[in-house]
Amino acid sequence: MSNNKPYIIAESNWLDVKSENYDLAILPWGATEAHNFHLPYATDNIQLEAIASESARIAWEEGAKIAVLPCIPFGVNTGQLDIKLCINMNPSTQTLVLYDIIESLQGQGIKKLVVLNGHGGNNFTQQLRELQSKFKNIFLSTVDWFKVIDPKSIFDDPGDHADEVETSLMLHVAPSLVSNLDRAGDGSVNESRITAINEGWAWAQREWLKATNDTGSGNPSKASAEKGKKLLNELSKKLASFYTELSKADITDLYKR
Repeated sequence: MSNNKPYIIAESNWLDVKSENYDLAILPWGATEAHNFHLPYATDNIQLEAIASESARIAWEEGAKIAVLPCIPFGVNTGQLDIKLCINMNPSTQTLVLYDIIESLQGQGIKKLVVLNGHGGNNFTQQLRELQSKFKNIFLSTVDWFKVIDPKSIFDDPGDHADEVETSLMLHVAPSLVSNLDRAGDGSVNESRITAINEGWAWAQREWLKATNDTGSGNPSKASAEKGKKLLNELSKKLASFYTELSKADITDLYKR
């Protein structure tokens, strides 16, 4: 094989791909949106591709045949349409895109797909519920990478957007794209006036420019490349264990009796 990353389909050629029997496809799905004053709009996609690549590498070396598809760079950003060049893809559009991808994979004999989500505004569980009933011969699942590891085990002050976690990860995987942290806002947020929403048992979409002061949510000031490296290592190992187990699983016999 000519490619030293045979699990990255975007970097592979037909001669290599046609000779592999892939167990599992990984579809990274990110977003294009503002990330405070110090991180690029493509932050979700850049860090997601790094996570997908490293986790697939580990799983591949353990014998799992993983096919990482190119990252879809647009997510659900309906609460950020007033922020210049934040690009929204509605959930209904995502469902149509997923349908075409799943139909392609199932027709090619791929029996398992993981949608690896890198954006908090995306939520693929309902789409996959709908699509699983239409595609009987492929197992559909999804993972939010930011829920795999408890951030408090590594970070001092985790938030949920352009915070210490994302900034640390970007300092590790793409430091040239991170502006000086002196430029960053403090990531402070403005609470809703609705008590139930603040307590977390009711939900409503946030109007991002009103809910935040710099488009961030969480203070990035304690971020470091060392923390980002630790996160990527721990996260990738845990994801790889999922891929490896799933790749070996018989999708017709998934439940213990």
